[in-house]
Amino acid sequence: MQRVNKVLSLVVLVLMGTELTQVLPANPEESWQVYSSAQDSEGRCVCTVVAPQQTMCSRDARTKQLRQLLEKVQNMTQSIQVLDQRTQRDLQYVVKMEDQLRGLETKFRQVEENHKQNIAKQYKAIKAKMAELRPLIPVLEEYKADARLVQQFKEEVQNLTSSLGLLQQEMGAYDYDDLHSRVVSLEERLRACMQKLACGKLTGISDAITIKTSGSRFGSWMTDPLAPEGDTRVWYMDGYHNNRFVREYKSMADFMTSDNFTSHRLPHPWSGTGQVVYNGSIYFNKFQSNMIIKFDFKTSTISKSQRLDNAGFSNTYHYAWGGHSDIDLMVDEGGLWAIYATNQNAGNIVISKLHPLTLHIIQTWTTNHPRRSAGESFMICGTLYVTNGYSGGTKVYYAYQTNSSTYEYIDIVLQNKYSHISMLDYNPRDRALYAWNNGHQVLYNVTLFHVIRSEQL
Repeated sequence: MQRVNKVLSLVVLVLMGTELTQVLPANPEESWQVYSSAQDSEGRCVCTVVAPQQTMCSRDARTKQLRQLLEKVQNMTQSIQVLDQRTQRDLQYVVKMEDQLRGLETKFRQVEENHKQNIAKQYKAIKAKMAELRPLIPVLEEYKADARLVQQFKEEVQNLTSSLGLLQQEMGAYDYDDLHSRVVSLEERLRACMQKLACGKLTGISDAITIKTSGSRFGSWMTDPLAPEGDTRVWYMDGYHNNRFVREYKSMADFMTSDNFTSHRLPHPWSGTGQVVYNGSIYFNKFQSNMIIKFDFKTSTISKSQRLDNAGFSNTYHYAWGGHSDIDLMVDEGGLWAIYATNQNAGNIVISKLHPLTLHIIQTWTTNHPRRSAGESFMICGTLYVTNGYSGGTKVYYAYQTNSSTYEYIDIVLQNKYSHISMLDYNPRDRALYAWNNGHQVLYNVTLFHVIRSEQL
């Protein structure tokens, strides 16, 4: 604006001057140009200049705001694409199940209408099972409604993107404040929708899928849930103490089919198998301490370290299998967590949510579950799930919900294919459990139960 004021001053001087000689600029919109020049009656040089149009000025505050809005919408577009893929995948299973249920209903109806009593008796047990499944049909209808809701979000974002594009070309053609309000509203609704669709209660775990057989009996492996699109690197850490070398494989396919990797040397050895890679950094428990370290892979430096006060370490409050597993770091849809035990809580499990940048504790929950009785544990949607052991027949049998500070006992089978689980972590991007099972790197798909309704958004 200061430069525009200078132009106005120069124009006033020109009106006081003598006859002018015009020198037209090539394109007044591109840059500051001399428009005309002359001398006044006292011999002073007077000139006028033409500034770029206000809409072309890169420093204009409104343009910056517009650019920020456009970036927000682009980010939402990427989120909706992920949400749409996940919803459509779930919907395929839902439609298939729905067809099967309705097919069974039709068959039973035909049997009853034709009075085929003998056949009806044979189907009696199946019909009883069908009565149990029938309440699922309204739930399936809710899933289809979710898919329509995602489609609505896609259309809204497309409309906003188009409006913002036009607004960039002709500033002032739209009400900026109204457009900003629409973006903020959509962003809030999308965040709420994604939280509801992504999160849910654990209801099932698939059979184990063996990815690779390598390393010792104990270790950990993972992918980064916040890695950018196309980044499928795998991180691999063999052993539970006195090791500080982390392997980086460029992709899951490379991890499965080759032994080509890059090695990263940590500044300290790690303790246990509770490490996690999150947003380009690895978080781990320093050996023989309750210190948590955040190590940035890009800079190969420690970006933050913080003691977890009162947390037991050096096999004080380990998982049932031992292995210096006192502190277990993990992530879910809500962020970074630490699972440990303290003397103050009588050796029972403590859950703390951590700030990923400062490593400070945001909030803590104390449970009544003994840490040493737990086989392994993992977080999904703010709920801690605990297994009853690490060898032989294994199941998830305890769940603590941080959103309500309540717990319950459940019964979900976890196939322990190789008889010794020393690491079990959830990845919210893959919606899968990563496990280290007696020298085998294993994946489990999980089933989450969730229903959302449009009127809630």
